[in-house]
Amino acid sequence: MSDPQSPNNPNTEKPTRVRYWVILFSVTLAVLAYIDRACISMAAPFIRRDLNFTAVEMGYVFSAFALAYALFEIPGGWMGDWLGPKRVLIRIVLWWSAFTALTGRAWNLTSMVVIRFLFGAGEAGCFPNLTKAMTIWLPQRERVKAQGIMWTFARWGGAFTPPLMLLVINQVGWRWAFVLFGLLGVVWCVFFVVLFKDNPREHKRVNAAELALLEGSEKISVGHARVPWGRLISSPTVWMLWAQYFLISYPFYFYLTWLPTYLMEGLHMDPVRASRFAVFPLLFAGTGSLVSGLLSAKVAEWTGSVSLARRLLGMIGFFTAGILVLVHIQIKEAWLAMLALGVATFFHDVTTPGAWGACMDVGGKYAGTLSGSMNMFGNFGSLASPIAMGYILRYTNNNWTYCLYSVAAAYLLGTLAWPFMDPVTPLEQRRKR
Repeated sequence: MSDPQSPNNPNTEKPTRVRYWVILFSVTLAVLAYIDRACISMAAPFIRRDLNFTAVEMGYVFSAFALAYALFEIPGGWMGDWLGPKRVLIRIVLWWSAFTALTGRAWNLTSMVVIRFLFGAGEAGCFPNLTKAMTIWLPQRERVKAQGIMWTFARWGGAFTPPLMLLVINQVGWRWAFVLFGLLGVVWCVFFVVLFKDNPREHKRVNAAELALLEGSEKISVGHARVPWGRLISSPTVWMLWAQYFLISYPFYFYLTWLPTYLMEGLHMDPVRASRFAVFPLLFAGTGSLVSGLLSAKVAEWTGSVSLARRLLGMIGFFTAGILVLVHIQIKEAWLAMLALGVATFFHDVTTPGAWGACMDVGGKYAGTLSGSMNMFGNFGSLASPIAMGYILRYTNNNWTYCLYSVAAAYLLGTLAWPFMDPVTPLEQRRKR
């Protein structure tokens, strides 16, 4: 029995805060992921000019990333469940950094599509493995808040990428801009290799009191290669998670790819003004993630149910975003229209922390695989978005309004997914019932 006066007794010792390093690494990597992913949106008009791409061809370039990202999400999440997130994340970041840099070396449509496909294959598994790391390192009460913080900074990183990318393009050209952005991931890897451990018990600075908060983490850190696919596929909650993430990703990929082009062609802005207004959606989206992450515990307290709180935030987020996109279409004043679109993306991201929190709680020791499968379906939505919009523009004589109607429709359909899921109960417990 431990001595109650002993400094090593977790009942008297104040927990260390080493677990918050996982949030710092998650935030910085999420920012880098969105910078490297979003920089092509501002470069798109320059790429189309230099390589003579049509709107449809540029849509295929955008979608090459999403296709690879979708196909390799489950393998990336599964590898994290099997090997632990550290080794997998190092491979992911070095791979995607290399192909970000190589984007600047593309010389025609085929080379650009292949490079962007391999970039997507490299980045796949990033967020499932960050989710796995959070599942290991954070107690349940801190997980959704951490997801909210991570997604906030991810969105803000993407938000400020267009003006930053334009600045770099004006200095060195779009080709060298991709090379410079690719170097950032290598710097992140150096710090991650030195400071992160898969198992909290292996970290020398974690004391007994903090380990007590993370009780059971060693059971989910590594070694779970045998995934219960039958339970995953037969779960209505899993299917609803997949459906809502497909529908939330379709509009999000519009903001991440076509938005600057829409501002220049649809709203007739010059590149500098377009780069400034392109900040709005992801800036507001990040704020939505932050507010959702901070409010989720309060809403759960008000309703008396974590499950009900997540479902309410999901439904409110989807429905309000859809209505505000329809409002955006009707507004003629550019700044007011973009404000409406910004508020729409605020509600868009009210749904995000709860969805990833559901993967952590429902998945348990298979959180990497479940979140990977959800993100895979999300990226099928991302894959469909730029190609569909390229064809919409072709067959409507470049009428961007129809693209926006498709965005609103995706949001309104997504509202229907949340009432039918249990975003809390682990799959393991459902088997025992």
